Amino acid sequence: MAPFRWKGYLKLSLVTCPVSMTSATSESEKVRFHTLNKSTGNRVVSQYVDSVTGKPVKDENEAKGYARGENDYVILTDDDLDRVTLDTVKTIDIEKFVPAESIEWVYLEKPNYLMPDDPVGNEAFAVIRDAMKSDGVVGLSKLVMGRRERAVILEPRGEGIVLWSLRFGDEVRPEENYFDDIEDEGDPDLVPLVQKLIKQQTSHWSPDMVSDPIQESLLKLIEEKKKALRPKKSAKGKTSEASPKSNVVNIMDALKKSVAEELKSRKAG
Repeated sequence: MAPFRWKGYLKLSLVTCPVSMTSATSESEKVRFHTLNKSTGNRVVSQYVDSVTGKPVKDENEAKGYARGENDYVILTDDDLDRVTLDTVKTIDIEKFVPAESIEWVYLEKPNYLMPDDPVGNEAFAVIRDAMKSDGVVGLSKLVMGRRERAVILEPRGEGIVLWSLRFGDEVRPEENYFDDIEDEGDPDLVPLVQKLIKQQTSHWSPDMVSDPIQESLLKLIEEKKKALRPKKSAKGKTSEASPKSNVVNIMDALKKSVAEELKSRKAG
């Protein structure tokens, strides 16, 4: 899948500069599969077909339809949709600023890197970025993405700006619906033990901490399949596994044991 790319303008009051934006994340390294016909080994393809005639529909004949009744639609073409585009299609107009820490992480959806797209706009971009950084604020704006106007925030980061698209308010479930029945306070005798464990297991962040073992196993399996002349059939009747042990433990005993083992291993090292 090609990365999302966008070009337009960053605007704050009378200050405007050309900018470009690209996705900050990538899924290109993920293992992806094609659907095959197991009998022939050929790929299975999908296509749009007319629900009445059963005939394939050409790309140029595809259109959006809004249902106003059963089998009754208002047809909207790409030209129709283009006529209702907003100014936010090409301009990120910063409307207001809010303290950076006031944006709850649950509203953050997708990060994008925003950068100047012309040497002439470098200074204006840098001034907006540095002013936000100095005041500890992020810019709030709107931007059309995928034919929908999304709220976005602009967060200064390093020499550039990270633009986060935000989830709509009705997409975020209120936390009190799920957390209200949880105890307000934990056992005060257990907290110091957990703090010891936290201190012992605290380290600097590294991207290696979020590796995907399933992905690595899939890649290894694919390599083995490539090398094999024929896939090996698994023996029948060997699917039974030992029953998992219960995870119910005494938390006080477990914490004391964990702290003791950590301290013992550190002294031994």
